[in-house]
Amino acid sequence: MAKYTVITMPGDGIGNQVLPESLRVLKAVGFDAEYIHADIGWDCWCSQGNALPERTMELLKKHKLGLFGAITSKPNKAAQAELKPELQGKGYVYYSPIVTMRQTFNLDICMRPCIGFTGNPLNYIRKKADGGFDEPRIDTTVFRQGTEGMYAGVEWTNPPDNVRAALNSHPRFKAFAKVPGPELAVSCRIITKNACKRIVTAAFEYAKRRGFKGVTICEKPNVVRETSGMMEETAKEIAKGYPGIALWSTNIDAQLMWLNKNPEEYNVIVASNLFGDILSDAFAGLIGGLGFAASGNIGDDVSVFEPTHGSAPKYAELDPPIVNPIAMILSAAMMLDHVHEDQKAERIRKAIADVVKEGKVRTYDMMRIPGGAKSIGQGAASTVQMTDAILEKLR
Repeated sequence: MAKYTVITMPGDGIGNQVLPESLRVLKAVGFDAEYIHADIGWDCWCSQGNALPERTMELLKKHKLGLFGAITSKPNKAAQAELKPELQGKGYVYYSPIVTMRQTFNLDICMRPCIGFTGNPLNYIRKKADGGFDEPRIDTTVFRQGTEGMYAGVEWTNPPDNVRAALNSHPRFKAFAKVPGPELAVSCRIITKNACKRIVTAAFEYAKRRGFKGVTICEKPNVVRETSGMMEETAKEIAKGYPGIALWSTNIDAQLMWLNKNPEEYNVIVASNLFGDILSDAFAGLIGGLGFAASGNIGDDVSVFEPTHGSAPKYAELDPPIVNPIAMILSAAMMLDHVHEDQKAERIRKAIADVVKEGKVRTYDMMRIPGGAKSIGQGAASTVQMTDAILEKLR
């Protein structure tokens, strides 16, 4: 009997291409696991009115560990139009499967490491005054609160009367009081102190393990005073328990400027849901893009690991597949970290680092050429060839 059971959810588009590659790598390092496929994604929505079937949720609840590929998500009108005819007009509402997983299982700690590999031609470089350049070593992990904030899902177009009455009780709402209901959309940014404590504590614990000198809380408390204010004040409280680690505070807009000036100074950043999403993508751009961006959604009981890229449907039908599988493979390595298979995780990261540094095998994104059917003919490695190169280093 296998030591672990992992629920595999390839999802949509290129998720079906990259997730199997990660399983090849896990097998190569001797990860003792049974893999159970689970349905998720756009086909489930169109045929069942639910992109995340209850049977998949039950598997996650039972086995606690998931690997997730990618998902297609569309605005509400487009989603309704693609339901099969007999489901249309029946009140089905599309909800993001990953958001649903986070909220159902309280996967509130979202870790997004953005770590540069030496030799990656996509790495950020910085000009020097003498005309040369340097390549700062970027080793940043964004701790993104995963269940609250702007992604809490509490929103309305044409708010009902009781919500409208509550909004009207706030003096700042006077400017909107006469807006017709169908022309008014409202989304709530919800922050709770307990969730703040959990995500900030996770960030400080990580900084302590890695020996980093500080944690940055990145919010906007000078404008979004109540919710960002709670994040920042809670971070100050938590920081008192870590006297050897500094707490720095930045505003989200200024942080996006500074990450293009001195990104190497930010090793651990903690932020609410939307801001953390923005920050992690911005930092990913400095280390090669979403082809290198892994993430883990971690709860007390269930945890799900995924690349942060989307389903990229325009590439999904290409044969051979051309997308970069490294983000998915790094997500699998994060899963190994989570179950304390640290040596296996490090072997995977070292093999990736060796392939990138050697530079003989590069997917189209690493070659800075357009993705498409012609990229293989221009010298780009396929998805499978990149995995093969990583497997060769593991041997």
